[in-house]
Formats: sequence, C-alpha cells, structure tokens
Amino acid sequence: MVGLILLAAGVFFGVMGILIYNKLVTSRNLVKNAFSQIDVQLKRRYDLIPNLVETAKGYLKHEKETLENVIRARNQAMGAISAVENNPTDGQAMRNLMGAEGQLGSALSRLLVVTEAYPELKGQAVMVQFMEELTSTENKISFARQAFNDSVLSFNNQRDVFPNNILAGFFGFSAATPFEITVPAEKEVVKVAFS
Repeated sequence: MVGLILLAAGVFFGVMGILIYNKLVTSRNLVKNAFSQIDVQLKRRYDLIPNLVETAKGYLKHEKETLENVIRARNQAMGAISAVENNPTDGQAMRNLMGAEGQLGSALSRLLVVTEAYPELKGQAVMVQFMEELTSTENKISFARQAFNDSVLSFNNQRDVFPNNILAGFFGFSAATPFEITVPAEKEVVKVAFS
C-alpha cells in the first residue's frame, strides 16, 4: 500500500515537472518569436541608414563627423543584435544591444538636427522619403518592443512562481531582460519637420 502511494506521488510530481518544463519552454519560445519581430524592424532601419547618410553626404560636407558617427553607431548596433538573435533571454546581450541602440538613436537625432540647417537637403524628395520610411520603421520598432517586453514579462512570471522557480533554476532558465530605453536622449521626442 505504501509503495503504491509513493508510486502515485512520484508519477504526480513527474507529470507536474514535465508540464512546468513545457510551459517554460513555450514561454521562452514566445520571447524568441517576439524578439524576431524587433529584429526584422531593426534590420530594416539598419538598411535605411546608409541610404539616408549617402543622400545627406553631398549637402553635409562640413558635417563629416556626424555622418561617420551615425554609420559607426549603426555598425555597433548590428554587431550587438547578433548576440541577442542567438538567445533573446541573455540579459547581458540585451543590455549591450540596448546601449548600442541608444547610441544609434543619439547619432540619428544629431543627424536630424544638423539636416534642419540645410533647407536644400530638406527639400530633396529622396531625403523626405527616407525620413518617412525611418519614422515608420521607428513606430514599428516601438510596437515590436512593446510586444517583446510583454512576452518577457510573461516568461519571467512563469519562471518566478513557485514551484516553477525550482525547475527553472535546475534547468537553467534565466530571467529575460526587457528591451528598455537606457539612454536619456533617446527618450526625447525628435522633431522632424520638412516644410
């Protein structure tokens, strides 16, 4: 009789362990999927930036450093995104990406401020088109970031509740880091006016 009770308890806890593990894996996969949506938009922005810089280059001859800073920041962000693509729940990789994205946001803001001083550049149809695409992409990044952060919250909640936290620690499910704005300048609204 005692053996039957122990067997039933063992089966119960085994099934519970499997269910908890599967929920954690499913939740982690939702985080990965949500990050892939950010990834698509970030890469779109990274593709737009060289075209934007190339268009502005002819007009901003005296602003070479600003243009170089934008390209340098873009390249750093592209490098940082690779580490997060492999594991979106890696907190250090996410912090590196947030820092690189903050630097890119700052460099783009400086570029936009500089372009305000060149009316002939603001009047270029190609420049206006790039700016509209960049604005649209920034909006998509914002929505994708929000969805990612919601997935991270759900995963972290799944991971942290009892008894999930015991199995999460045992199987190495570390807490995911939300994609937050870390550079104060990035929180400022950039005013783009081509009129």
